[in-house]
Amino acid sequence: MLDPARVRGFLDIGGAWDPSLVFVLGGAVSVSALGYGLSRRLPRPALAQTFDLPTSRRIDAPLVLGAALFGIGWGLSGFCPGPAVAALSTGAAPVFVFVTAMLLGMAASELRVRRSPR
Repeated sequence: MLDPARVRGFLDIGGAWDPSLVFVLGGAVSVSALGYGLSRRLPRPALAQTFDLPTSRRIDAPLVLGAALFGIGWGLSGFCPGPAVAALSTGAAPVFVFVTAMLLGMAASELRVRRSPR
């Protein structure tokens, strides 16, 4: 997940597809599914008062736009947030550029949400 070329190869299902990250994805989905299932059985989390689970099942414009931006950014850069932070340890300049842009985007999004009349 720290190699952008490998990530782009994984996302290129119509071309030179690299299936090696299927195992990473499968492991992540499995752990997430187990944790989510466990959260349904427990009365409360160990270190918080309540579970913070989504309540809305509605697919709206902000959700679709956010997913599209995430996918476009992931496809163009080969990084998603978690692995990008881990890749900072490599010292590669493109990683620092990506993480800086990611943090600026997060800050801009937070400002927009706070200024929203909702």
